[in-house]
Amino acid sequence: MASAVNAQTNGIVALSRAVCSVAVDLVAGVERVVVGDGKVRTAQSNAWDAICADRAARQARADLERLVADLLASGPPARSGRTRAVGSGVAGTQVVGSSPRSSASHAALVSTGGVTGR
Repeated sequence: MASAVNAQTNGIVALSRAVCSVAVDLVAGVERVVVGDGKVRTAQSNAWDAICADRAARQARADLERLVADLLASGPPARSGRTRAVGSGVAGTQVVGSSPRSSASHAALVSTGGVTGR
């Protein structure tokens, strides 16, 4: 009885493998017809593309590390000695900073009465 069950199971497994094999062959054939034989993706071409991508990533990282090292070696940039504060020179305003966001913050502080004298 056990051998009959095993034979039946082996038959089902063999049938499912055959169906999968035919399906894979069909898909591969359709791919060749649609994209052409020269453009069919293979494991070898996938591996080569991965190797090229890794090389490009390593090169980009090396370039960035070289740039950072050069920047660190050259030291901080020289400043002109002049700074500009938004709202300076206007009576009754609070000096906030020099970035565009600070300008928006300054406008909000002026329009709402803001907190002064911190």
